[in-house]
Amino acid sequence: MNRLSPFAAGALLLLLGNLSSSFSDVAVKLLEGGVSAFQYMFIRQLFSVLLLLPLWLKLSPQQQAIGNRTVTFIRSHLVLAGSGLVMIALTWLPLATANALFYAAPLLMLPLSAWLLKEKPGWQKILATVTGFGGVLLVLRPDQFHWAAMAGLGCAFTLALYNVLVRKLPAQQPVVSTLFWTGVLSLPLAGILAAWFWQPISTAELCLIAASAVFTLGYHGCGVAAYRRAETCQLGLIEYSGLIFVTLIGIAGFDEIPDMLTTVGILLIVLPMVPLPKKRNSEQRHNAELPIEKKAA
Repeated sequence: MNRLSPFAAGALLLLLGNLSSSFSDVAVKLLEGGVSAFQYMFIRQLFSVLLLLPLWLKLSPQQQAIGNRTVTFIRSHLVLAGSGLVMIALTWLPLATANALFYAAPLLMLPLSAWLLKEKPGWQKILATVTGFGGVLLVLRPDQFHWAAMAGLGCAFTLALYNVLVRKLPAQQPVVSTLFWTGVLSLPLAGILAAWFWQPISTAELCLIAASAVFTLGYHGCGVAAYRRAETCQLGLIEYSGLIFVTLIGIAGFDEIPDMLTTVGILLIVLPMVPLPKKRNSEQRHNAELPIEKKAA
């Protein structure tokens, strides 16, 4: 990983993270709405914290520090809201349709990164991202619209803001510490809501929630590492790769064969990101000739 360029390393990490996220979505889909969204949110976050605790305890006191408390608190509740919205969308919408809505996140990341991080994406990235979002709308189609689509769009916003805020965290903070504190700070509110809406839960449902927690940790861990290596606007399009993974899983595991219109939409989502690595390598060769101060600016 150290031999790769920042963009290549970030892209690879994000691809692995999106594959892990796809498996998490499948686990949630298999719950079939058998538990309340609040119950799911609390149990998943509790599993995440318990899984991370042994790793967090091995860190030094400096590495265990929470870092930017305000940003971590906001991100923890974005995760909480996003997980509940994901469950609603995946319960009531087809797997591919729900994920198409989730992939509105990279489009939202462009204005958010420009506003919060003062990043300046080029017109090519803006055009490619808008094209990708057009593919998302083509996959969705009005005849498949459901009230749960609003939950999918809400999830896209929480995911976009969650990823953008990574760059507000201390650069030296380990990924384990970032994820641990994100989980811990979300537990009080999640616990109150879960207790209020608690209902009986089976062992199979617990196992599915645990699997969702593990795969979601994989996504968030890869996401934190990826967005620390490259600018948000450079990696936004790579987020679309998860739609490919989810489509393949839907075909293999759920016999969901996408029709021609859906296939065209997915191609519109994916194709704009194909030339980016070569463009990035060209930019890096140019930047390598510039003074360090210029590259940092």
